Amino acid sequence: MKANSNVVIKGQKVVLVPYKPEHVEIYHTWMTDPFLQEMTASEPLTLEEEYDMQKSWFEDEKKCTFILLSPVFEGNRVGSTGIWGGMVGDVNLFFNDHDDPQSAELELMVAEPSARRQGLGIEAAMLMMRYAITSLHVTTFTAKISLNNTPSLVLFKDKLGFHEVTVSEVFQEVTLARPCDESLNRLLEGGTDGWTLSALE
Repeated sequence: MKANSNVVIKGQKVVLVPYKPEHVEIYHTWMTDPFLQEMTASEPLTLEEEYDMQKSWFEDEKKCTFILLSPVFEGNRVGSTGIWGGMVGDVNLFFNDHDDPQSAELELMVAEPSARRQGLGIEAAMLMMRYAITSLHVTTFTAKISLNNTPSLVLFKDKLGFHEVTVSEVFQEVTLARPCDESLNRLLEGGTDGWTLSALE
């Protein structure tokens, strides 16, 4: 999505930067992990296909993608964005509901094992949701999560207040939803205190 192509979102623990070609090689390495493939319902791609995918997502107005950087993670510092920390994962919005253009599917991945269970995922989700509400006019969030992904289910249901909509035994995933209301706004404001939006340097 070109709307976020020059946007940097800074929190206390993570920084969200647009997904650029300089990030692709590390992202591609992540996605060779069978565990991450299963948790994200993704098929392995060649490096060339991954570059093509990055370009198509950048140009697709229905996909908003950020790479997660964290100063607490020393590995994977890439290019100019490395000044904010190493790459730890990504967060995405998919505007794929034809009946409700202001509904967005939220997807989050903390790919680096050593960066998990440090509160990075919840802050990244909250930063993305706050940006989506204030800048992209999202009114409803959804999420599709593997039934085997207990940490993500806890994050979305218990910490972010998503509720269960449907369960697919065929795909072994649950669909969750969260309307944007005053209680969500209060939650996000409390969880992203001091956040900043700026242009990519």
